[in-house]
Amino acid sequence: MNAIHWMASAMLAAKVKLEVAADNLANASSDGFHKHVARTSAGPDGLATSTALSSERGATRYTGRTMDLALLGGGTFSVAPGRNAKLAQPTRTGAFMCDREGYVVDQQGRTLIGKDGNLVRLPHAMPIEPDGTWRDGGRIVARLALPAGTTVRSGFLEGSNVNAIGEMIDVIDAQRAFETAQKTLSALDEARSKAANEVGRFK
Repeated sequence: MNAIHWMASAMLAAKVKLEVAADNLANASSDGFHKHVARTSAGPDGLATSTALSSERGATRYTGRTMDLALLGGGTFSVAPGRNAKLAQPTRTGAFMCDREGYVVDQQGRTLIGKDGNLVRLPHAMPIEPDGTWRDGGRIVARLALPAGTTVRSGFLEGSNVNAIGEMIDVIDAQRAFETAQKTLSALDEARSKAANEVGRFK
């Protein structure tokens, strides 16, 4: 692999890292957001940046709202857009409310799905038990599917796990890496063109 292709791959790797850091930074105040971690490695095709979702949990904060839920541990809430459980989407954002029909919905209007695969519907807003169960007079109304070791708290929300200062540093580092690779690529291309012209002159 020649130096020009190597610098081109370095520019692309820096661009991906910059995009990841910028997206993380933009979501630093988004409840339930988990950052992506970018890792750059060298291979036969040059430099490449891969991304992985961080499993680190964000800090929880007290809101006092009964239908605000925070997961203490792994897992996600499952929500359905358009009340179609077949289109279930995972989320860590636990800001829910009961709509006029009693369905538990998030701020985007997606309906919470229970352990049985059905949409969660409550007779009224009520606190959830740590094991993910809603009870009304001792009767189980609905239950969430929680992985082993995970509990849920009513009246709390999980914040973003993004460190804004760290992401800002990553943005600056990625920008500098891109600019350095770009300048080096331009210098290499100019040197190659000059060498080609010199060879042509001697011929």
